[in-house]
Parts: sequence; structure tokens; C-alpha cells
Amino acid sequence: MNQSSTRKLTEGAILIAFFAVLLLISTYVPLLSIVSTLFLALPFIVYSARYSLRESFLMLAAALGVSAIISTLLSLPLALMYGTVGIVMGWMIQKGKSKFNIFIASTLVLIANILLMFVVSLVLLEQNIVEQFFTLMNESMENSFALAASFGQDVTQIRTDWTSAVVLFESLLPTLIVFSAASVILFIMIINFPIVRRLKIDVPKFQPFREIVLPKSVIWYYLIVLIITLVSEPEAGSMFSLAIANLQIALELLMIVQGLSFIHFYSHLKKWNKGIIILLTIFGLLLSPFTRILGIIDLGFDLRHRLLKNS
Repeated sequence: MNQSSTRKLTEGAILIAFFAVLLLISTYVPLLSIVSTLFLALPFIVYSARYSLRESFLMLAAALGVSAIISTLLSLPLALMYGTVGIVMGWMIQKGKSKFNIFIASTLVLIANILLMFVVSLVLLEQNIVEQFFTLMNESMENSFALAASFGQDVTQIRTDWTSAVVLFESLLPTLIVFSAASVILFIMIINFPIVRRLKIDVPKFQPFREIVLPKSVIWYYLIVLIITLVSEPEAGSMFSLAIANLQIALELLMIVQGLSFIHFYSHLKKWNKGIIILLTIFGLLLSPFTRILGIIDLGFDLRHRLLKNS
């Protein structure tokens, strides 16, 4: 065995041991699990940024074997999820891809893992985890309603509101999964990439938030969806109504991002200090309908170009 192979094996073993410790914390220490799970991808990012995809997947296979031995079988999906995400991130770093492309690809991999877990639980275990989640929520709320009713309170309106909220939540579940996955990936990148950089791995940097501008086509998609919601009345619960509802929410969130980006752009243009920028960002999130309108105006009327022209 040559020196290069020995180094790969040694580094792989150290990183697997580090991953195993993180997995144990994530599985058995609830208070620390929120933090430790965000570092689960780190060993795979480091290894796949240095070595080939084949060697990275061999490391993942070894990590899954170790996970099955030291923890429960229920931890395997967690190991597979963060392992594949880490490998994709590391491989794209090695290939010199942009941070935005890494973000998109990793988000898609995480969503694919979530869908895989759902399919496996449905086919092999014959358990619909989404249905069980909503059943558990409804049972919990029914107990709360019964308790409130025993004290003489009228819960009719509250029950109606709750039913409407559950229906809305079920309808928007695809969008919630996508944006939750994107948020997790963003946190993983923010936390782990500086560490990877300290290990002398060349990690790309995000472009400044103020420079983020959505493609012009997004505003046309948004307008088309808005027109459809105004002129049509799709049957409640139909695939068409679910698709339109999810598209509308997703595009509105993108417009809010565009609006926040414009706030950062304008603050930079006026050379305001970071404290003011943070306050404006908080207000932008709290007043999201106005921020969304600002994003629409910025994207539709090329507001930044006009301001730069007049500055």
C-alpha cells in the first residue's frame, strides 16, 4: 500500500470517527442535536473535496456501517441524508463550482432524500409519516378542545379555524419542504464552509446579498399565477389548485428575497452602517407584503439601474 492510499484510509477513518461522535450526539442528546446535525455533513465535505467520488461513496458506505453498529437503524436515514449532501458539496467544491450552484444542487439532494424516506416508509414499512403527523396534530388539538369545552368555553370557531389551517398546511406542504430544505442547506454552508476553508480547501464565496437579482422571467411567472388565481376557481383539493397555491407562495417568497436584496443594495449605495442595514432587514421581514411589492418594482422596472444612473 503506497503512502497516498494510507493517507486516504487514515483521513477517512478519522473523519468517520468524528461523524460517529456527531451522530451519537444527534441521536441521544436532544438539546445538542439541533447544533450537532448541522455539522454531520462536514466530514463528507472535507473528504470529497480532496478525493474522488468513488472514494467518497466508499467512505459513506463505511459510515453507514458504523452508524448501524453504534446507533439505531433509525439513524441510517440521517447518515445517508447528510452524507450524500456532504459528498455533493465537497465534489462541487473540488470542481470549482460557484457557491450558488452548490446551494441549488445540495438543496435538490436533500429534497430527494426526504422523498426517498417518505417512499421507503410507505412501501416497506407501510406507514404514511405525513398522514401520521397530521393525525397526531389533530388528536392533540382535539384533546385541547375537549379540555377547553370542559371549562365551558365555546370552541366551535377555534375548531373551524384549526381545520382551515390544517387544510392550508397540507396544501402548502411541497413548498414548505422545499424552503425548509433550502434553509437547512444555507445553515450548513454558513457554518461549515469557514471550517473547510481553515483546512486549506479553496471554498467559493457567495456574492454579496445586495447583488442578488432574480431572472426577469420570475416576475412574468408571478403575474401569470396571479392572473390564474383571479380569473379561475379551481376545485378545492385538486392537483391544479394545489399547484397554483404552492407556486404562488414560492414566487411570493422569492419576491420578498428580491425586496430584501434591494434594501441591502440601496443601503450600500447610501453607505449606511451595518446597524441600519440589520434594522431595515428586520423591518423588511416583519413588513413582508411591502417588501414583496418593493421586490416586484425592483425587478419589473429595473430600479437598481435607474438609481445607479442617477447617483
